[in-house]
Amino acid sequence: MNDKREITGWMMYDWANSAFSTTVVTALLGPYLQALAEAASEPFRLFGTAIEPGAIYPAAVSLSVVLQVFFLPLLGTIADYTHLKKRMLLAFAYTGAFATILLFFVRADMPLFGTRGAVVVGSLLFIIANLAFGAAIVFYNSFLPQITSPDRRDAVSSRGWALGYLGGGLLLLLNLILLLLMEDTALAVRISMASAGVWWLVFTFLYPRRRLVQRAPGHSHGEVNLLTHGVKQVWHTLGELWRTYPMTLRYLIAYLIYNDGIQTVIVVAAAFAADELGVPAQTILLLVLMIQFMAFGGALLFGKLAERIGAKRAIMLSLVIWSAIVIYAYLFLNNQVQLFVMGAVLALVLGGSQALSRSLFSQMIPAEHEAEYFGFYEISERGTSWLGTFAFALAVQLTGSQRIAIVSLI
Repeated sequence: MNDKREITGWMMYDWANSAFSTTVVTALLGPYLQALAEAASEPFRLFGTAIEPGAIYPAAVSLSVVLQVFFLPLLGTIADYTHLKKRMLLAFAYTGAFATILLFFVRADMPLFGTRGAVVVGSLLFIIANLAFGAAIVFYNSFLPQITSPDRRDAVSSRGWALGYLGGGLLLLLNLILLLLMEDTALAVRISMASAGVWWLVFTFLYPRRRLVQRAPGHSHGEVNLLTHGVKQVWHTLGELWRTYPMTLRYLIAYLIYNDGIQTVIVVAAAFAADELGVPAQTILLLVLMIQFMAFGGALLFGKLAERIGAKRAIMLSLVIWSAIVIYAYLFLNNQVQLFVMGAVLALVLGGSQALSRSLFSQMIPAEHEAEYFGFYEISERGTSWLGTFAFALAVQLTGSQRIAIVSLI
């Protein structure tokens, strides 16, 4: 434990995959798909009902996470039982990265598909990438209890999250420069999204692949069907949570609810700013960039705060601030200056609330079942909200207003 080389390799995966969260999920894909849908010659329909352009991307996020609900705990049990945890992390990371790179080809009047088809292809590629992102995070998080001692987990988790914001922010800065320099904004957006996939691929290859150590499971291997074993083990663990780890179960339920609210703010923020305040894409990127670099400091600040008052109290403090942010956005947010002020406050609690939630959970799960338990945890981890985005998409569909829809998050 506490091997600095392995800890650095682990933390650098946050640096690698955060480019997808920042550039694709938060900043660019939502507004881009909405603009494509609005440019289509006919409205999208599902079972005869017209679909609002602003509801398509949140619906794609929700669908990707519904799939994760079924697959992630199962994948976690297989990883714990076998020697495949590191290989599964790399396989899903590479899959997500390649799907993200292919977003470059999603454009208006796309060959063979047209503009309407491009929206569908873009949504499908995102669903694949986000599903792979969530699966890789399960295996990534499950390494935390194995690479560092309990007294160091808050600090290591916070530093990993901070590195993620720094790496995601650096690529976002390069993409912002590209958007400012290129006259063809749509092409610049497509290049920027593809660059996130390249970043994810390259840094995963350079660090986690070389430095993470795959440890043997603590139980013997017999001839067993992994799928059958996985399904049985998921049911066993659900019963174990209920009987043996009731506090862990209560924490998972609480985390599912409060983190869904956080994730939905992250997912819909760019589309909300563009639709309700008329903020251009370049300004949205500048806002997200500011949040990224401030969140780097915020994650480290909350890591220090947890040393003083404990992770639980630090998380609760962050949730009070999150609630105030959402209420402020509904009641008072009317211009870009207010948007940047709100973004600065959001940045301070963004990394801390998530990094400490992860390290606190790692203290509440049994050894040798880390990937399985983090499979349940990841169902509502960052960038993979489903209840919140579904509620937001439904509210937009019913009201046509994203400002009214944000009430669903309070």
